[in-house]
Amino acid sequence: MIRSGPTNFQLQQLLLELENKAMGNKFWKRVWLDLKKPSRQRRAVNVYKINKYAKDGETVLVPGKVLSVGEISKKVQVAAFDFSSEARQKIEQAEGKTLTIPELIQQNPDGKNVRILG
Repeated sequence: MIRSGPTNFQLQQLLLELENKAMGNKFWKRVWLDLKKPSRQRRAVNVYKINKYAKDGETVLVPGKVLSVGEISKKVQVAAFDFSSEARQKIEQAEGKTLTIPELIQQNPDGKNVRILG
């Protein structure tokens, strides 16, 4: 059986964009490798884990999906491939910000001071 890679069009586009970044940057290479995994192996992180491990005002990247279990009280910027609607709502209610990974690439092309969770 031949492995065909992700079939999600948005993910394919993101992987193409990240492939160029990954050549010279270890941070983006790690994200690229995580996102290339099959969907059943991709990370899913609940908001309580973000609250537990992230510092106030920090930027966190989840190479997968953010789910809504738990509470979040810290004002963090969270970038992820996907968010559940309730998780997005909880982060924004805590005065945090949700971003897509391409938006984070635009804001922080070097990936400096970003914590990968998952």
